[in-house]
Amino acid sequence: VHLAESGGGLVQPGGSTKLSCAAAGRTFSILATSWYRQAPGKERELVARIHRGGSTDYDDSVKGRFTISRDDAENTVYLQMNSLKPEDTAVYYCNAIATLQNHEYDYWGRGTQVTVSA
Repeated sequence: VHLAESGGGLVQPGGSTKLSCAAAGRTFSILATSWYRQAPGKERELVARIHRGGSTDYDDSVKGRFTISRDDAENTVYLQMNSLKPEDTAVYYCNAIATLQNHEYDYWGRGTQVTVSA
């Protein structure tokens, strides 16, 4: 599975932006796709996840502000980010958990920078 993120950039506080994660390869084997983020000096943290069946999970810090969604026809997962705060500044990574011969594997994109600043 190959993942490629796009979107992000510089956004003003209170603004919005949308990230995309395009998947290629064995996309039929994906169990869940997630967005993680890593701010300077901090550990990578889970932001949102969408499961194969469509259920979603969010970190408390983004509930009500971020929405994860999926376009199966395009093999793309999105993260709509609203009401952005400076503390949302981080590199955002797309992650997919996929199965192969009854084993689960993690796949990662290269990340995309989101900077929230006036």
